[in-house]
Amino acid sequence: MTDRFHFPAEWEPQSAVLIAWPHADTDWADRLAEVEETYIALVAAITRFEPAVVCVADDDLQIYAEARLRSARVAMDKVQFVIAAYNDTWLRDSGPITLRRGQQEFQLLDFRFTGWGGKFEAGLDDQLIGALQAAGVFARPSVRSVDFALEGGAIDTDGAGTLLTTWQCLHERHPQRTRESLSADLATWLAQDRVLWLDHGYLEGDDTDAHIDTLARFAAPDAIVYQGCDQPDDTHYAELQAMGAELAALRTADGQPYRLFVLPWAQPILDEGRRLAASYANFLIVNGAVLIPAYGDPADSVAQAVIAQAFPGREIVPVPCRPLIWQNGSLHCLTMQLPAGLLAT
Repeated sequence: MTDRFHFPAEWEPQSAVLIAWPHADTDWADRLAEVEETYIALVAAITRFEPAVVCVADDDLQIYAEARLRSARVAMDKVQFVIAAYNDTWLRDSGPITLRRGQQEFQLLDFRFTGWGGKFEAGLDDQLIGALQAAGVFARPSVRSVDFALEGGAIDTDGAGTLLTTWQCLHERHPQRTRESLSADLATWLAQDRVLWLDHGYLEGDDTDAHIDTLARFAAPDAIVYQGCDQPDDTHYAELQAMGAELAALRTADGQPYRLFVLPWAQPILDEGRRLAASYANFLIVNGAVLIPAYGDPADSVAQAVIAQAFPGREIVPVPCRPLIWQNGSLHCLTMQLPAGLLAT
């Protein structure tokens, strides 16, 4: 037995998935109807396996969202609405990073959210965790504020003491810090034994400065799924090939190579000439299933097969995500899982 907190891997049991409904005052305003269809599909997929906690900006938005979900025959007994103010809907980065001790004690880590290094207004998003706690969403957690800019999409844990992240993102947020000092602080705050860094990895259209959840993800303590590129004439080829070599050189805590699963590369998706970041690594693990992005590309089915190999025994559920990448994120970026026992009943 230990008194140490534990940072659960995403595949560990969950009580719910947290999302925020888009509205006219978010960056989705110009294509709201299109992105709402993705949200309906996302909530429908989540509620097949566990509850969804849906943030809404006000009563009117709740009434509207509920009507849209009911019309799509979503299981509304698994949908919980909570009114909270937010600038935008990327809850992977503004939502709580949760540590657990035993089965009933939780600590919500409230890192600073700066709009990805000050690129966008994020004052309301930075207060979201406190607003959710005040609304009674969580079952008696402690909240620990950490005066350090860190987004949930920048880190991935294997649930056994190893954290995976990218140097580009953390260095961009904290250019004065050394890798050694960052590793020490991340390990302390997140109850980790070690931090693995990737120096390569790039997606055109990504404004997060190389979040790990668009590039490489743990599938088990000894397995990593990552976004590949096998087209030498593509601008991503050199960086993603170099990232693949870095991953091959990493070792598990007991010194073994990781089992690696390479995701296929979708054909370029352009928006008014701008390349969009269509990553299959931005999947979401839920109880009994993996929800994966679908972009309307032939590689969708290949990605589903790769994910099925990496997560045997889990149902693989595609969610149409092409509207999301217009705003430079995808499925995992929108969501934050809440570990089992955290949600107030």
